[in-house]
Amino acid sequence: MKKRYLSLGLAGVMALSLAACGGSGSSTSDSADTKETTTAEAAADESAAEEGGEAAEGGETAAEGATFKIGAIGPLTGAAANYGIAVQNGADLAVKEINEAGGINGYQVEYNCQDDENDTQKAVNAYNALKDWGMQMLVGTTTSQPCIAVLAETSVDNMFHITPSGSAVESISEPNAFRICFSDPDQGRASAQYIGEHGMATKIGVIYDSSTEYSTGIYESFEEEAAGQGLEIVAAGAFTSDTNTDFTVQLTECKDAGAELVFLPIYYSEASTILKQASDMGYEPQFFGCDGMDGILTVENFDTSLAEGLMLLTPFSADEEGSQDFVAAYTEAYGIEPIQFAADSYDAVYAIKAAAEKADINPEMSVSDICEALKVAMTEIEIDGLTGSGMTWTEDGEPHKEPKAVMIVNGEYEMQ
Repeated sequence: MKKRYLSLGLAGVMALSLAACGGSGSSTSDSADTKETTTAEAAADESAAEEGGEAAEGGETAAEGATFKIGAIGPLTGAAANYGIAVQNGADLAVKEINEAGGINGYQVEYNCQDDENDTQKAVNAYNALKDWGMQMLVGTTTSQPCIAVLAETSVDNMFHITPSGSAVESISEPNAFRICFSDPDQGRASAQYIGEHGMATKIGVIYDSSTEYSTGIYESFEEEAAGQGLEIVAAGAFTSDTNTDFTVQLTECKDAGAELVFLPIYYSEASTILKQASDMGYEPQFFGCDGMDGILTVENFDTSLAEGLMLLTPFSADEEGSQDFVAAYTEAYGIEPIQFAADSYDAVYAIKAAAEKADINPEMSVSDICEALKVAMTEIEIDGLTGSGMTWTEDGEPHKEPKAVMIVNGEYEMQ
């Protein structure tokens, strides 16, 4: 990325005005393999009691014990844990920065992230646990199917819901929901446009997961856009969650059909297997994925040299000049380099902050009143974040920002 994205909230580089306020931060992070990874309810109550009565520097005193409570949900264990842990950490870092800078409207923020294991019922259970904790705004969930299940709950409760990475259309189909990432159809169209406009190939193979809304949604919009970009889909092979270990049939179909590029609108775990099996059979097309591919370099026991030259559509790279402050702070705090999902959730928390300040909300308002205020404010703000500059939102909850692609070169992402 040639533009320098502002790392919101980092010292000296904040794009949003943060009013100084007394009070200590209440966001905490435990180890990633625990079910509840942030502030426990008892600790939150104790922290709130300690903070209540501390005065803002401007002379105003926040209501005793009043704090904003932001919850998050994602897979912190299981096959998709890289996504959930990144979302957990990105939001946690943003909350800590905001608290250190004075909070939101003079109030500190508490943060609690729950594990859904990428399972719809466990996601609903996590949501109910967060409601019992007192959550007022939700960052989540991380993956699309759990997000859709939880949206059915948040819409009934009229709780403000912003997903960093739930890309299925249905993930934000209710008025209370917004997202940071691009939708699946937008990713599919943008991928076809990028491949066509850059003359990367004309004969395209596709391998997709027909058992997920994420993969099928991207593939369907990619297919619709491909013809207009002069792309011929010469092979399209599907798999499901029950058949996601052997891709030799799909790869052979792509190879025999002369596919110069194989589009993979799938998650990184299956993609790592595909790259290994393609190498074993001597098939070396250009591989191209979307945001679900982010994290492939961290797959355990995966030979990352097999990903050399792989491209993926993503609005964030840890190697960008404008990301360096965020990357340094994140790496110091969590001991790992951030992926796009961390940047998504970081931006989600700062979007909440910007909208909350625009609407001048306070934590003593009801969940529904907070939601109604934020729904309007989200359409009135513009932020420069890690995943896009000049980001805005419309009433349908969709973000507006420029899509970009990265290539893996020498084991690192390079923005194209």
